[in-house]
Formats: sequence, structure tokens, C-alpha cells
Amino acid sequence: MRMSTEELTSRARLLDSEIRQLAKEKAPAIIFIDELDAIGTKRFNSEKAGDREVQRTMLELLNQLDGFQPNHDIKVIAATNRVDILDPALLRSGRVDRKIEFPAPNEEARARIMQIHSRKMNVQKDVNFEELARCTDDFNGAQCKAVCVEAGMIALRRSASEVTHEDYMDAILEVQAKKRTNLNYYA
Repeated sequence: MRMSTEELTSRARLLDSEIRQLAKEKAPAIIFIDELDAIGTKRFNSEKAGDREVQRTMLELLNQLDGFQPNHDIKVIAATNRVDILDPALLRSGRVDRKIEFPAPNEEARARIMQIHSRKMNVQKDVNFEELARCTDDFNGAQCKAVCVEAGMIALRRSASEVTHEDYMDAILEVQAKKRTNLNYYA
């Protein structure tokens, strides 16, 4: 079963009834919560209705996590890019027992990611993915993919039949500029 963070927030009461019941009926089951940071942020006093709703959702999630027994065939997996802003109550033993970190890709991995996302494109033979990887030191996998998409778009705009090394370099500058404006480009 899949549910977006928006659905989870707007339908918080489902946690107690439908999701838990469905998971029990379908056991063994996995409940996957993507972007946990959207509902699991550290609690604070707020007068905004949206903030209060997110906090109510998080409290409901805490209650539900407490309700799953370790011997049940139901596992809860959550993903976040912002573990630093999660409420400590979520991370205590019995709720989120294991943390598996996927660090940012190293230079070799970034080169490989860009090669993979370029494989269906007509790329000039002299494109040096190792050099491109060196120019993307602080990029995550999604941003490396964004470089490839942008390089392809640059080539299309100039009606080229092949993507050049220069297209990739221009694309890196584009993605870096969007990162600086804090738009979470393709992240």
C-alpha cells in the first residue's frame, strides 16, 4: 500500500483504523512512509492550523508505532532526507529501531549515475563522465540525473543530434544555480 505524505496528513485518522487493519489482513505486510520529515518534525508551539494538524498526525503515528508488536508480520519502513529535524520520540527504541544511511554518492558513483541516465541519449564519445563527476562534488543522485536531463534539453534547444561534454558542463551550472536558490531541484 502506498500513501503520500499529503494523503497521510489529511487523512491522519486512517492510521488508527484502515491502514493498520489492512496491514493485519494482508500480513505479512510492509507499511512504507516516504518523506517522514513532513509529518515527523520536532514538536513546537504553533498557532497555525496546518502545524497543529501535522503535529496531531505525528502523535497519531507515534501511537500506531507503539501498537505494532515486534513479533507481528507487519514492518514499518520510513524514509527521510532530513533525519536532523525528526522528533526524537520517533527515533526511540521500539519505534524506529534501525537507521540505514545512504550517503551521498562518491565521485565514482556520480560518474556511474550520469552514465546510467545518459545511456538512452546520443552522447558524443568524448564526454568525460569522470570529469563531470569531479564537478558535481556535492550532488546527490537525483541532482546527477537532473544534470543529464538538463544536458539533453540543452542539446535539443540547439537542435543537436548529440549531447556534448559542453552541454553537460552547462547543465551542471544550471543545476548548481537552482541548488543555490534553494528550490530542491529534482530532489
